[in-house]
Amino acid sequence: MHTAAATSTGERILDVAEGLVQTRGVNGMSYADISAALGITKASLHYHFPSKNDLVHALIDRYSGRFFRALASIEETETDAAARLRAYAHVYGSVLEGGRMCLCGMLASDFQTLTPAGQADVAAYFETNAEWLERVIAKGVREGQLSPTISPRVAAATLLAGLEGAMLVSRPFEGMDRFDAIASALLLALGVDDPRR
Repeated sequence: MHTAAATSTGERILDVAEGLVQTRGVNGMSYADISAALGITKASLHYHFPSKNDLVHALIDRYSGRFFRALASIEETETDAAARLRAYAHVYGSVLEGGRMCLCGMLASDFQTLTPAGQADVAAYFETNAEWLERVIAKGVREGQLSPTISPRVAAATLLAGLEGAMLVSRPFEGMDRFDAIASALLLALGVDDPRR
């Protein structure tokens, strides 16, 4: 059983590794980078995460859990579909504003270098997102709030891909204007009025 100190060290390792993956990609992150950032030995890193694959699995698990808790919070605090979609886009924007990319988006760009288990984890993250969006969009259509010209399933996949892409193409530029404009256009296409509100 891990002690509190061991758990704390494990969390610190994940914090540093997450930042590295979100800014450099998984193939731009090494145990040497984490060791140097935290001032701990590589042996200590391997104690907590025996292999890089173990570390990647833990990163996806933690990131997904946090993201899906955010979605649950959106459902609790926002009652209508338009507000939920605005809040969803804001989650992506806040990550980019912090100088980072979506962790699973970065991992998807390195997809072929992940283990089959890592690939399955990344696919599950995106599938869960798409299913959540599809439910929100379908509800909005039923209640007359949204008016997509495509099925809720395709609209969900389009919004998800669009926000991931918006992060990517906005990354080389300073500020949030480009991301905000793309996110606004994506939401307007679903019938979400005043998406920047």
